[in-house]
Amino acid sequence: MKIVELVLDETQELSGIDAISIVESPAIEEDFIALKSDEIKLAEISKDKKILMGALLIPNKPIYRNNGEDEYYIYFSKDTVLKASQMYLTKGNQNNSTLEHQHELSGLSLVESWLVEDEVHDKSRKYGMNVPVGTWMGAVKVNNDEVWNDYVKTGKVKGFSIEGYFADKMERPKDAVGLSEEKSSEEILNQIKQILIGDTAELKKPCWNGYEQYGTKIKDGKEVPNCVPIKR
Repeated sequence: MKIVELVLDETQELSGIDAISIVESPAIEEDFIALKSDEIKLAEISKDKKILMGALLIPNKPIYRNNGEDEYYIYFSKDTVLKASQMYLTKGNQNNSTLEHQHELSGLSLVESWLVEDEVHDKSRKYGMNVPVGTWMGAVKVNNDEVWNDYVKTGKVKGFSIEGYFADKMERPKDAVGLSEEKSSEEILNQIKQILIGDTAELKKPCWNGYEQYGTKIKDGKEVPNCVPIKR
């Protein structure tokens, strides 16, 4: 199975992240935390209500993809995560948001953006989010009562997902030799192999952990699995 590193092509005007989408099943498998006025320690972040905090992009995390014809993994390096987070703000896209990558939303703004730099003392740790160093974290203010009441409070959306334009390249084990503080393609491949060996059946499921397929649905003009939370 091939491994594709997604990179920014800074020579292309459209390269980078256009919007942040709130989704039911985030590809990075990290849910956000919905901060309300009565949240503990909320005053340390904002005295206002309706803030979503979560991971926007995690470096070196293999993400399984299946386009109906081909199965593969994608990942982003630490350097790409850093550049993507900076470009998103320098292009003034912090007010761009969508629902499930399909419907444009108004009233959502990225009000905090940072990269995790410490394993212990990062703000994300205060909220039980054990994401790796280099992760792009964000806090989104929701000035949209319909979105908050109908999607956040009901649990219909659980995390962030980015959307934009990246170039791709096939990575080989020796391509990353000499890169400091980055996982080489060989290390990422070994990580994927461990997933395959440790939980082959789970990997082949069409839905993320905690979800099961219940029929199919049409998304972006394609038939895809309809994933619903597993009832316990």
